[in-house]
Amino acid sequence: MASLNTPASRQGNFTRYAVYLVLYLIVLGCKSLTIFHNKFHLFGMILFIPIAAVVLLFYIRQFNHEQKYFVKSFKLSFLGDYTFTFGMTLIIIAARILFTYLQAKGSLPKLTLQVHYLDHESNSLYWFLIFAIGIVFPTLQQFLTNGFFFNYFFRESTMLSSVLGIMASGLFFSILNFQFSLPILIVNFIYGVLFAWSYLYTQSLWIPVYLSILNGILMVIMI
Repeated sequence: MASLNTPASRQGNFTRYAVYLVLYLIVLGCKSLTIFHNKFHLFGMILFIPIAAVVLLFYIRQFNHEQKYFVKSFKLSFLGDYTFTFGMTLIIIAARILFTYLQAKGSLPKLTLQVHYLDHESNSLYWFLIFAIGIVFPTLQQFLTNGFFFNYFFRESTMLSSVLGIMASGLFFSILNFQFSLPILIVNFIYGVLFAWSYLYTQSLWIPVYLSILNGILMVIMI
């Protein structure tokens, strides 16, 4: 029987994943304190920054530590397939421009962060959103929806496992954004699928992290 301390243990995997998810929710709660009642609160930001940094460093440490348990046939560097990286970059940019245009036309509802910012515009809130929505949460989400997710739950190297994993990852990514308007859920699902596919294609977590950060920053810039 596999030790509970290794990712070969199903029970251990669910336990560890639950811990990672709770930590994510704590960071999310700190973000909510920062923009409580649509206003920017300095105390919330002071709380958010160290907690987000500790959780992110913990994710990275755990993920790097666990890689020794997983044998990968290959792993592309960031520019190992620069055509793929450049192509995915263009897709993410084009998709964000399209979705922003549809929001401007009223075909898609506004995101919660857009409502928060438009109700209380300020430089402090803008840069907080760049940091939190553009960098911190996209990175944490990729660990939860790709890194730990595929290592723990969809490890089989089969077409069926890959397809189911990509669909499940896309759905979970959509849920983690806590935007429960059906059109926005679908949009986030599409992004989640793209990020998951890029992870499986490259076997490198840093490609979807880069793409997710790119999307997050563009989303804030195009408010």
